[in-house]
Amino acid sequence: MNPGDRRGLGERGPLVTTLGFGGTAIGNLYRARSDTEAADTLQAAWEAGVRYFDTAPLYGLSLSEQRIGAFLRGRDRKDFVISTKVGRMLDPLGEGEPAAVAAYVDVPRYRPRFDYTSDAILRSFEASLERLGLDHIDVLYLHDLTPMNHGGDEPFEVHYRSFFEQGGHEAMVDLRKAGRVGAIGIGVGHWQAAQRLITDGDFDACLLAGRYTLLEQEALESFLPLCQRRGVGVVIGGPYNSGILATGAVEGATYNYRPAPPHILARVRRIERVCAAHGVPLIAAALQFPLHHPAVASTIPGAGSVEEVRAAADTLATPVPSALYADLKTEGLIAAEAPVN
Repeated sequence: MNPGDRRGLGERGPLVTTLGFGGTAIGNLYRARSDTEAADTLQAAWEAGVRYFDTAPLYGLSLSEQRIGAFLRGRDRKDFVISTKVGRMLDPLGEGEPAAVAAYVDVPRYRPRFDYTSDAILRSFEASLERLGLDHIDVLYLHDLTPMNHGGDEPFEVHYRSFFEQGGHEAMVDLRKAGRVGAIGIGVGHWQAAQRLITDGDFDACLLAGRYTLLEQEALESFLPLCQRRGVGVVIGGPYNSGILATGAVEGATYNYRPAPPHILARVRRIERVCAAHGVPLIAAALQFPLHHPAVASTIPGAGSVEEVRAAADTLATPVPSALYADLKTEGLIAAEAPVN
């Protein structure tokens, strides 16, 4: 697969490259990165053919948007696609308050706060435009409206109702009608919540993190068919389930940002054996697998350095025979109905 090939993001979304660039790491996730290092990483993505860039106010508490905006300014606006997100406001920290999100290092002093009302979404959108230095956004995602992000079903329902009853959904639709946003979508790591939102709302796209991978195909049952019926395009984030499908079942391997449990380690070892029999690295089979589904337009593996960007591009270009996936099906390691050609 060619990282620079373009596919339509559903029926109404833009053309995006099969390999996208996720802006989390250059927002100083886990370690500080200089502006120069971030710019070099973005330049490596551009040179690899990547023209789809995804960010959010949360990523680096505004730093990711600032850095991606600085990189893209001056380039022909028709040459790239950018997505960002709404649903989290950034409130300034008070004097002496500790950092609000420990995972981000050396970032602006903000506290993220969930707010899915019309006023918050519009204010968040305008702030993102200012940080990015753009006059419109290609794809605007609703960020993290799921039970796992809101501490359970009850608080989730409160936020869910506020989105539809306090004008949030209408605000996103109006931005699209006005041409200030090309498409609107959902950015979540929970296919069930995405399915409900697509059923109840009017969306063009979904960025689904970690829920359609070599290890997880439950989304095949109802979510991905729904997207196909509705013409909703899908971007797959986290194709390695936070690490284990890139590293293999090594000591310390992570699955969904926690140490991988024994049954996951055992399953990955079996997948690795099939990959080895075909002379294909596990990471290549994992990165390319979701892109075989007709609803999926792009994948964003996450990259925080020049080396990681180049490795992702090379991994996507590595030949993976369909016979490998067929053997995974024969051994019951991936769903029989998963598209693999």
